[in-house]
Amino acid sequence: MTTQQEEIVNHITNEELIRLILAGDKAMFGVLIRRYNQRLYRIGMSILENSAETEDAMQNTYLNAYHHLSQFEHRASWETWLTRIMLNQCYELKRKNKSALTHLPAPDKFIDMNTPARDLANKELSQVLERAIGVLPDKYRLVFVLREVEEMSVRETAEVLEIGESNVKVRLNRAKAMLREHLNDYMKDHVYHFHLTRCDRIVQAVFQQLEDEE
Repeated sequence: MTTQQEEIVNHITNEELIRLILAGDKAMFGVLIRRYNQRLYRIGMSILENSAETEDAMQNTYLNAYHHLSQFEHRASWETWLTRIMLNQCYELKRKNKSALTHLPAPDKFIDMNTPARDLANKELSQVLERAIGVLPDKYRLVFVLREVEEMSVRETAEVLEIGESNVKVRLNRAKAMLREHLNDYMKDHVYHFHLTRCDRIVQAVFQQLEDEE
């Protein structure tokens, strides 16, 4: 795909992409995957606290969404529908691996940035941010990531988690109270960054599994 073609595709709405996919243009599903890799990765890390398990959950989420795409009725947004699938995948995986989970992230869960020396401070800050979020209780950590990092609205967060909007606000306030005030300015740029190499890997893995099913 040329740069010009990519620019055109990037401006196509989710609804139009879904229509094209259902009409037989499977390649357009790759566009949807790339659009939501970052969001799903952050959600997965906020629940599973493990990058490998998060990527597994992401792949299963995309495959599930693809196979049930014709059942998407647009009563909720595509983002909400996809996020719910991801949450279900994460909770299922967490139940299966409950004994292996810990409250403190291990070193391999941090951002694997290959950066020059001038970016070392940012890398260290990223680790501090992830440690701070990692020690939050699950229900507060997830709301914090959805609201503050992914910038989902209170209504969207409540809809995704199937809780009341007032509950969302309470959990967010409690999460913020547990974190240092100075972390907020850096949150969006440094937490659970999903690198391009990982994005390519997720797309390739999903499409390989789809090809194997044919």
